[in-house]
Amino acid sequence: MKNIPELFGTMSFNEKTMKERLPKETYKALKKTIDLGEPLSAEVASVVANAMKDWAIEKGATHFTHWFQPMTGITAEKHDSFINPTDDGQVIMELSGKELIKGEPDASSFPSGGLRATCEARGYTAWDPTSYAFVKDGTLCIPTAFCSYTGEALDKKTPLLRSMQALSEQAVRVLRLFGNDSVTRVNTSVGAEQEYFLIDKEAYSKRKDLIYCGRTLFGSKPPKGQELDDHYFGALKQRVSDYMKDLDEELWKYGILAKTKHNEVAPAQHELAPIYTTTNLATDQNQLTMEIMKKVALKHGMVCLLHEKPFEGINGSGKHDNWSMSTDTGVNLLNPGETPQDNAQFLLFLVAVIKAVDEYQDMMRLSVASAGNDHRLGANEAPPAVVSMFLGDEITAVLEAIGNDEHYDAEAKTAMELGVSVLPKFPKDNTDRNRTSPFAFTGNKFEFRMLGSAQSIAGPNTVLNTACAKVLKGFADKLEKASDFNKALHDLIKDTYNEHKRIIFNGNGYDDAWITEAEKRGLCNLKTTVDALEAYVNPKNIKLYEEFGVMTEAESHARYEIGMENYSKVINIEAEAMLKMAKKEIIPAVSAYTADLANAVCAKKEAVPGVNCKTEESIIAKLSDLSAQFYDATNEMEELVAKAESIENVAERARFYKDNVLEQMDKMRSPADIIEYNADREVWPYPTYGDLIFSVDE
Repeated sequence: MKNIPELFGTMSFNEKTMKERLPKETYKALKKTIDLGEPLSAEVASVVANAMKDWAIEKGATHFTHWFQPMTGITAEKHDSFINPTDDGQVIMELSGKELIKGEPDASSFPSGGLRATCEARGYTAWDPTSYAFVKDGTLCIPTAFCSYTGEALDKKTPLLRSMQALSEQAVRVLRLFGNDSVTRVNTSVGAEQEYFLIDKEAYSKRKDLIYCGRTLFGSKPPKGQELDDHYFGALKQRVSDYMKDLDEELWKYGILAKTKHNEVAPAQHELAPIYTTTNLATDQNQLTMEIMKKVALKHGMVCLLHEKPFEGINGSGKHDNWSMSTDTGVNLLNPGETPQDNAQFLLFLVAVIKAVDEYQDMMRLSVASAGNDHRLGANEAPPAVVSMFLGDEITAVLEAIGNDEHYDAEAKTAMELGVSVLPKFPKDNTDRNRTSPFAFTGNKFEFRMLGSAQSIAGPNTVLNTACAKVLKGFADKLEKASDFNKALHDLIKDTYNEHKRIIFNGNGYDDAWITEAEKRGLCNLKTTVDALEAYVNPKNIKLYEEFGVMTEAESHARYEIGMENYSKVINIEAEAMLKMAKKEIIPAVSAYTADLANAVCAKKEAVPGVNCKTEESIIAKLSDLSAQFYDATNEMEELVAKAESIENVAERARFYKDNVLEQMDKMRSPADIIEYNADREVWPYPTYGDLIFSVDE
């Protein structure tokens, strides 16, 4: 067995490696840049670059790349070798400070939402020293931000870094009012739980929909799915266990704190959860985690599916963003302590989050919007599309008492009595866990449960950070002017809670009655990505981002354009994949099968005049009728896709795909799935749901 502490972080240029490799003064200067945001000199960058290069070469690296996160939602990299020619015709291995700090990838082919014309190719990547470089597949990967020649952010990291800075500045202002002069920075921390499916690679390779779209577009429900609840936390199959073991070791090499692994609810579904870390680092590490999950799966003859809804009728996959705020002195600002009713600092930061989520609920919904996640949200396996917050009974009771100017009568912690003398007694937590809540308080952090499994966590955390920065700024402005701080503090907590408690819901979010109640409360219900994307161009939200320098109006509009365009492209690819499967596989298969049955009927009647062929004739009639329905639906789909692609306006095209093409996809699928159920197993052209979700054997 490998020595885990010795293995951990060996492929990451982390603080331990920096201390070992960098001169003392260089290390101190770099730490000031990382911790305090101080500018990094060219001299320091050159020393760091040389040490980083030497370390990477020892790890087998021959190239370096600026590793960045464009608006595609995945990562990008352009590799350059370390070699530089010498006068004697040989080469030396070099990495200059300039090469470390700045790169120039082609920006014309990445989504820009109109910020860049195709003919305007230049873009820049800028080293992010707050995220550790790492060696992957013989290449030194340097985490970077990505911007255009004219300075607009073309990535997900730049707005995230800006939002982290904005929140820190406003949170420190508030802490100063509580007499805390030692804190210089407030960091947001995140732990991103990652759900995924594992299926056999051979079965995967026979499904064009999985290959092109990441999800199945056809598929009859198998006899057994998740009905027995026997997969959740069940014993791991050996093949899955071996995969998880290798995955853990690979992640640990990169300093990724992979902690928990288990089977999820659906067959073939699993989860990995890391220990929380600084948001920027957590975002980079989650992107790397998703990439490594796929690579390790292939080594085990499997494919890792990260789509939010790979299979109709069984649970899809999400990503839970566990978010909190902590000072650079190690204090979690969302920790209520033993007596939350007496913890005014906690209560103030808590109501700040409540106000932020309520006022920017449309942005919270937007931050998790994708064509894939639309299939999952509100499907009794994930939170609804309505944003709400769960606080639990104790915290809600404390706030209610403050809101009503009543005394909160704190009871002693209740001990859990399990009724068996040998089992230990332990105190109950001050909140339960609510799996149906989009944004649930879980003791000392909030769990944002609406994220889709494939998406970057940068967007949701950018919204959270910026919205909270806005509220904390308002709090600081008010409290700094107060003549009686304690009274102003009490009134601020009371008034904020009373004004925004509509967002709090501790009940069952899966209940249809909640959706009705949410509408009465005035909460927005943005059911689809196309609906949610409008939040980007809402003047209120544009003003929020501009106020804190997170995004300009042009950058917000660009993301609106990119989102609408991406939605149309995703649905178009799915529709085209359905058409190809229909024409190349399903229609030929069912036609051949019915023809064989018809020939068999003719042969039987010829051999035995008057023989009863009711069974075969019934199957032929049924399949012929379904085939006609399927054929008509296929032709209509072709016409709708052609019409959609003729629409020039990006928003109108996206709405047409949502309102017409998506509906037609269901009309195509319905007869096809019934055909699959009735056709001969041997003639069906691709693996069934049962083949796929139970394909990973022992």
